[in-house]
Amino acid sequence: MNLPEEPMMLYSFINLKLRDFYPSLDALCEDLDVDKEDIVRKLKAVGFEYNPAKNRFW
Repeated sequence: MNLPEEPMMLYSFINLKLRDFYPSLDALCEDLDVDKEDIVRKLKAVGFEYNPAKNRFW
């Protein structure tokens, strides 16, 4: 799957998927066949971190 390249679009896309379809970032990455570390790195670069307890980036 091609994820949005622009960080704010990626942030919005990932959080929407986590909220509506996936119980964890690991489940999302496995199902969509995307690299978790790549997502975490891109979003961390613009100030967002994943919170597993809330299952979202913020």
